[in-house]
Order: sequence, then C-alpha cells, then structure tokens
Amino acid sequence: MDIGVISDVHSNAVAFEAVLADMPDVDAYVCAGDVVGYGPHPAECLERVRALDAPTVMGNHDRAVATDTAFAFNSMARAGVEYSRAQLSDEQRAWLDGLPNERVLFDGRVKVVHGHPDDPDRYTYPSLFGPSLMEDEDVLVLGHTHIQAHEVYDAGVVMNPGSVGQPRDGDPRAAYAVLDLDSLTVDEHRVRYDIDRVEHAVAQTDLPEQIGSRLRDGR
Repeated sequence: MDIGVISDVHSNAVAFEAVLADMPDVDAYVCAGDVVGYGPHPAECLERVRALDAPTVMGNHDRAVATDTAFAFNSMARAGVEYSRAQLSDEQRAWLDGLPNERVLFDGRVKVVHGHPDDPDRYTYPSLFGPSLMEDEDVLVLGHTHIQAHEVYDAGVVMNPGSVGQPRDGDPRAAYAVLDLDSLTVDEHRVRYDIDRVEHAVAQTDLPEQIGSRLRDGR
C-alpha cells in the first residue's frame, strides 16, 4: 500500500498543485498539519486537502486560525494567520477546529502528529529522531520543522515529508514523500514550482512581501 504523505502546505496552492501533479499513484493520502498560514491561498489549499480525503492533524497555524490562539508567532507568521482567518468561511474554520492532534491510521500501523507525539507544538528535528518517539505503530509521521528526513529503526520508521508550501532545509522545491506500508520504505520527493506566481499572489494581498520572497531560499 502506497501512501502520499504531505505536511505544512501553508496556503501555497501553486506548490501544492505541483506536488499533486508530480506524485505517483497512491492508495491514500495523509497530512501532518498546517494546511493554512503564511501563504496567499488558504481556502484553495484547505479544500484541496478535503477533496483528497486525506486524514489530517491540526498544526499550530491551523489552530491559531481556527481558535485565535497564538503560538510563539513572529510578525510574518501572525500576518499569515490573520489573513487566513479573514479568507476562510465559518465552516472552513470549523473544519480546522475539528482536526485532532493525533491520528492512528491503517489498522494502527501509522501514527500522524504535527510536532511531537507528546506535544503538538514541539519541533522534532531529524537529529532528535529515534525509536523512543514510537509506541506500537510501524510508522510515525511528523511535520512542523519543514525539514524533509526519515530514519529506519528496528521498531519502524520515523519520517517528516518536508513542507509542501515553505521548505526550510535549504532546498526551495516543494517537498513530499511516498510511504510504502508493505515494505516500510520511504521515497522522498522534491518538485520545482512557479515561485514567481506565489510572489505575485502575495503582492496582491496585504501579506508581508517576505512571505513570497523567502521561498526562493528554502529558508
């Protein structure tokens, strides 16, 4: 069974469509949170995730948009939250508000969280990966850091597919991964997309210009 794994779309519909066009045929999708925030396309990205029927967990930006509860946001992140909140309907914000912090899927074999199994807001960088993060699942999916990585242990796989909409690992290409649940292998993928289009879309809003320009550096 092949599973398309995405995370941290962050309202970047141009990157998201490039990922979906590039992704090989899969049997299911999962999303490790932060569908919205930062970028100029929150409604489009939210509806695309829903159309995929992708089980999704709540990211810190999703929660901030849904509940007006602030994480430790800088001014740029806060502007993205305020913009997303203004652009989404009551029903769309309610969908975000209903997302859980954790999902256990595929007969208990895959656990999906945003930050850390014990704290959805904790950054779990690849250097912190280890089998101690896992319980009974075969695969633990994390997001939040925007850094693509995976490690295989005797206990199973810990993986972060990277960020679709705002990579921060020095590679500006949109990131995703495909998990083969039968062989417990992970294929990490990167795909180029039209950053100019995103910068132009940001310029049509009151979002900070840096939300678009930073995409070129993958930081």
